[in-house]
Amino acid sequence: MWLLIVEDEKRLARSLAGGLTAEGYSVDVVHDGLEGLHRASESPYDLIILDIMLPGMNGYRVCSTLRAAGNDVPILMLTAKDGEYDEAEGLDTGADDYLTKPFSYVVLVARVKALLRRGGQGAGAPAVHVLGDLKVDTAARRVFLRDGGTEVEAALTTKEFAVLEQLVVRAGEVVSKTEILDHVWDFAYDGDPNIVEVYVSALRRKLGAGLIRTVRGAGYRLERPETAR
Repeated sequence: MWLLIVEDEKRLARSLAGGLTAEGYSVDVVHDGLEGLHRASESPYDLIILDIMLPGMNGYRVCSTLRAAGNDVPILMLTAKDGEYDEAEGLDTGADDYLTKPFSYVVLVARVKALLRRGGQGAGAPAVHVLGDLKVDTAARRVFLRDGGTEVEAALTTKEFAVLEQLVVRAGEVVSKTEILDHVWDFAYDGDPNIVEVYVSALRRKLGAGLIRTVRGAGYRLERPETAR
């Protein structure tokens, strides 16, 4: 599952991202409403944790703009305010749930899991991606290769699957090394960025050398069947 946190309190955002990453989610973090709207409009997130008081564009407007565009990704709103009016306004703009600061992290995780169960894959993103002889089930976190008429499950590590997932959900597009690092290792990773190359090489060995192409100076692209050679 791929989550977006839009929160301008950087310590809180960092804490939430770390905790949710430990829960097994891939997490992106932005601190500005306009950037949050851009990210949510361009990527198939499974859920958004959205603060109300944000620079650039407040959470109410981000939420209502996404809903007006037909984006039905589950949205959990956060606010330091309290009171029935604020909750009603948040829900009226299309939010799915509402949490007032300060809140228990355990409660937030429970709300996130409930929204993901209720919203399925969110934003219309499919759980199973089929690309030629490759089938990736992002919900079950399993990968299969067709060998003749038989499907054989590929044995991937957790990190290998996470890297593959970022490429699969954007198949045919170039995904930068930085984006993969942010999604898989989280935004606070300060190790060697070439670790991405190690995992891409492992995926090529296990899934086929021609599946993932290097786009020099830009990143990696998982080829669709009609373009793969």
